Amino acid sequence: MPNALRVALAIFAVWRITHLAAREDGPWDLLRGARAALARLGGRRVASCFYCLSVWIALPFAWFVRGSTVERLVAWWAISGAAILLERATAPAVIEIEDERGGMLRADDGPADHQPG
Repeated sequence: MPNALRVALAIFAVWRITHLAAREDGPWDLLRGARAALARLGGRRVASCFYCLSVWIALPFAWFVRGSTVERLVAWWAISGAAILLERATAPAVIEIEDERGGMLRADDGPADHQPG
């Protein structure tokens, strides 16, 4: 298997596994329960932070990519970084607009042409 294909597979696998572990509940809410248990043990940030979790999930994939020790260390961080870029590219956009009084406007305030009385 060409090394470029190994790198691409590693990036997509790390993104998928990290997204599953950090953002999804999983079957029978197993992953939600695992995150809650890890949080009780002081690992709340690692369990819910995509960036943090991707670093640790990328580690074994650096060995899948192959190469010297230095190449594997670079691949480790590169794979994590690429998975983070994928996460940011696929995340829904969040738009927050403040009114002139500093309050937040919400999409559920009614139609755009509605003027408060």
